[in-house]
Amino acid sequence: MTDSAAFSGDNVGTLTRGIRENLTQFVHQLLQVMLVGFALGMMRTVVPALAEAEFGVARGSFILLTAFVVAFGMVKGVLNFVAGRLSERIGRKRVLLAGWIAALPVPFMIYFAPDWNWIVVATVLLGINQGLAWSMTQTSKLDITRADQRGLTIGLNEFAGYVGVAVAGIVTGYAASALGARLGLLIFGLAVVITALVLTMVWVRDTLPWAKAEAATHATAKANDYRPRYPRNISDSPTTWEVFTLMSWRDRRMAAISQAGLVEKFVDALVWVIFPVFLFQKGLDLASIGWIVGAYGFTWGGSQLFTGRLSDHVGRHWPNVLGMWISGFGVAMVVMGSGVWWWAASAAIAGFGMALLYPNLSAAVADIAPPSWRGSAIGIYRFWRDLGYSIGALGLGLVAHFSGALEVTFWFVAVSMLVSGFTLWWFGEETYPRLNPAPSISSIRSE
Repeated sequence: MTDSAAFSGDNVGTLTRGIRENLTQFVHQLLQVMLVGFALGMMRTVVPALAEAEFGVARGSFILLTAFVVAFGMVKGVLNFVAGRLSERIGRKRVLLAGWIAALPVPFMIYFAPDWNWIVVATVLLGINQGLAWSMTQTSKLDITRADQRGLTIGLNEFAGYVGVAVAGIVTGYAASALGARLGLLIFGLAVVITALVLTMVWVRDTLPWAKAEAATHATAKANDYRPRYPRNISDSPTTWEVFTLMSWRDRRMAAISQAGLVEKFVDALVWVIFPVFLFQKGLDLASIGWIVGAYGFTWGGSQLFTGRLSDHVGRHWPNVLGMWISGFGVAMVVMGSGVWWWAASAAIAGFGMALLYPNLSAAVADIAPPSWRGSAIGIYRFWRDLGYSIGALGLGLVAHFSGALEVTFWFVAVSMLVSGFTLWWFGEETYPRLNPAPSISSIRSE
């Protein structure tokens, strides 16, 4: 069945959901998100560590150093918002393809960059790629899998993506040592983007018809099915503004999830922009920095193989809350000791906390967002989540600037995670329908 035929709606009833039933497309989407992780990872080790030596950032210019992550978060956040809504109109595959086209100039800009401003602009393009492409890999997998597989689905998605980030950080560290920072990133980046473009155009199918099929089945759902606690204060065909306000403040569950997503990105901003510089100032070489930062990414990615599936059994709420607190503790540990093994262990603990919360915050949104506007809901959640890159990086820059010490930034992030986790615990609730179903079919239909 072609994409155009699927969009006609004539074959909607023949589409089935499930990982095994759609294994080929599921694997293709896993490859896509791993490539998206590669694209992000090439900027995570070499660029911050060599900001002074290679790209002219003066030592101690913390706000300038964080500017590229601020730009990345702003652009990625907005594009997450746009991607979700746009994908419900033109399909998931076209949005994914647009994301990879946006990434094509990035390796060339890094190679030819005369100063840090070019790196900031390249990161803006990378933010477009991440906002469009990563969003679509997640949304597409949710389209073709069942409700009882959402935790596993998002866990596998984020596993593939963040293992990609970690691998790219290590590979580019070695490539920069062997070939030079610019040439190493150019070769690696071009290989990633061209591979992704070819795979998208030739093998990826659009999954929007599966979302339409799921929406169609809700009208005939059995009375004894576990029904999600969908928001009641929203229309059947909501406008963009309706969904945005619901996700941001009108539904306290969605708002609690969104604020947690925003604050947890403080950890990632710290690991991206401050941690490599902190380690470089401690005298570590690029390869060692790559492995330590990689411990965070590998633990984060690898643990999601079971933390996502875990939430399909025990629910989303407590893994999310505990993940916030554990990750914050791992961040605080970095400055409570010293040495390669200590820093690697601290990074791994922070990564494990992220693995508990990262897939399950998204799964919680997917649990209580109807399929007819689930793409928009996920996009808006991801807007707030990735805006955390900007807010976190700006906060890190200001804290480092006024304190004059990188160590203070770790405490800033640790306290933020503690407070945000408490907010999620207080205002959130269990969203998994089997554990906390809606009370009756009539109340669901009244929504």
